[in-house]
Amino acid sequence: MKKRDGIDTSEYAKLIWENDSIPQEYYEEFDVKRGLRDQNGKGVLAGLTSVSNIVARDADGNPCDGQLWYRGYRIEDLIKKYMRSDFGYENLAYLLLFGDLAGPKESEEFIATLEKVRELPTNFTRDVIMKAPTKDVMNSMTRAILTLASYDRDATSTSIENVVSQCMQLIAVFPMLAVYSYHAYNHYENMDSMYIHRPQPELSTAQNILAMLRPDSNFTKVEAKALDVALMLHMEHGGGNNSSFTTRVVTSSGADTYATIAAAMCSLKGPRHGGANIKVMEMMDNISLHVKDHKDDDEIRAYLTKILDGRAFDKQGLIYGMGHAVYSRSDPREVIFRKYVEKLSVEKKRTDDLELYRKVESIAPEVIAKKRRIFKGVSPNVDFYSGFAYDMMDIPRELFTPIFAIARVAGWSAHRIEELVSGTKIVRPAYKSIMKSH
Repeated sequence: MKKRDGIDTSEYAKLIWENDSIPQEYYEEFDVKRGLRDQNGKGVLAGLTSVSNIVARDADGNPCDGQLWYRGYRIEDLIKKYMRSDFGYENLAYLLLFGDLAGPKESEEFIATLEKVRELPTNFTRDVIMKAPTKDVMNSMTRAILTLASYDRDATSTSIENVVSQCMQLIAVFPMLAVYSYHAYNHYENMDSMYIHRPQPELSTAQNILAMLRPDSNFTKVEAKALDVALMLHMEHGGGNNSSFTTRVVTSSGADTYATIAAAMCSLKGPRHGGANIKVMEMMDNISLHVKDHKDDDEIRAYLTKILDGRAFDKQGLIYGMGHAVYSRSDPREVIFRKYVEKLSVEKKRTDDLELYRKVESIAPEVIAKKRRIFKGVSPNVDFYSGFAYDMMDIPRELFTPIFAIARVAGWSAHRIEELVSGTKIVRPAYKSIMKSH
């Protein structure tokens, strides 16, 4: 048992396991919807939203190809609309925040406003971000978000005008918080060179991430577009996902914007949510190491079976990147993003690596279906390819989840604003007590 500051907690841990372990049959007896979902993946209805919609079943309740809608627009149509634009993410942020697509004038003004507020307080990078650097960039960002409240004279005001202003500034500075936090860690912990590039006003969010991250600030069009699409696909996913629901819960208590977004960050950083693509990368590294012939379907199938049986990789019995809490037959984000991953693999000369991903993508659902009871379909989710794409762009793994946060802060902001406008009660679900009397 690990000791911290000379305190041995092993006996305390034994007491906790004895008193806090609730028998599985109790959940069935009282019909508890664990994770607020039933065994078929249907969620408990906890609220209403017009921000986005996820469709995984047809009108008859049968599994269908997944659909993702932002404010009444299908994600495929939105990606297509902004295919030739460098500012796809910014335009979809406008859509999520204000409910409809920006015209040319509105788009230009919104992007200009984001650039205007893309600035941190004087010496903030030195005094906050570079203090106590850590490999956990999500923690560094969360600390910075809470500290930003100290520089806001209206930090606690929940007027819509004020919250919109706060959210737009957070959307603008999130890339700086993430990249600068990584550079501080990489310099002080890895003893590497440190460079702090200011964001360039003419560049998009995706372009600035790459420019601020790299010593020479150079990037290719393929890289920038792939990252812009990744941000568009990750920026929103319904009110019921863990971090967006956290945003709703904390907002309902009357908390300020900084505390609310910090809470969402804490929710997102978990490996079951925003950290999933890192687990995919670790798993694929493990598969690549232990499967001798990457073109042998039978060898891949056998090793995936070992992973699912808990005999290989991290012994958790999970094939990461496969399946989703809502989607069944397909995740539309994965379907879209796969095309950009293919373009990247050609540019980066990593088509052989992509081939192994494709093999696992096709074989894993078959292995899972044979070994597990499946109440809905199993297909790869967007996390299956996103980590690989970031890796091809030389984005360090410490930034994988922060990039998710850079995208999702737009969705969190939309849900916070909607909760403030339409929510009237604090979120407080019921828990049944099974406590024994003494």
